[in-house]
Amino acid sequence: MFRSRAKEEKAPADKAAVTDSKQPRDPQAPKGRPTPKRSEAQSQRRSVANTPTTRKEAAKRQRDERRTQLERQRQALAGGDERYLPARDKGPVRKFARDFIDSRFNVAEFFLPMAVAILVLSLVRVASLQTVALLLWLVVIVLIVLDSIVTVFRLRKALHARFPDQNKRGAVAYALMRSLQMRRLRLPKPQVKRGERP
Repeated sequence: MFRSRAKEEKAPADKAAVTDSKQPRDPQAPKGRPTPKRSEAQSQRRSVANTPTTRKEAAKRQRDERRTQLERQRQALAGGDERYLPARDKGPVRKFARDFIDSRFNVAEFFLPMAVAILVLSLVRVASLQTVALLLWLVVIVLIVLDSIVTVFRLRKALHARFPDQNKRGAVAYALMRSLQMRRLRLPKPQVKRGERP
């Protein structure tokens, strides 16, 4: 009794499935998904056409992409564009640290010219000039250390005041390394003038 009723219910469904499968499919009908726009289809064809077929082509494409990325980074370092800067230079904390260093005179940035002058003095075969050169080395080192200590304290205080909740790890060391470079050789290029508040 129950079996015959179940068979009767299944039979019309089976017939419908058979009749549906025998009908020819309209070629213009959708295929279970929306038809892509022409621009999407063209971009998909281009991406398939642009995929490298050999390892040599893939390596060449990778080199080209790397070259364009490095060129973007170089332009960003020269112009200060935050979007393409390397990871070590990105973020408001690093920008503030850069501006803090660029806005003041640092003894360390004059180390290279002073070192050349002291080296020339030490090469002269006069005992008094060699003694002066030795004393100058000592004075320069002490001045750089003292200036760096003052810079660290001031920068830490400014960072804690300006960015109380952000991660400031490595910002002070980053700023000290920047202070050792001559101003015109610094990358990213200085965005503030001396004496200007960051």
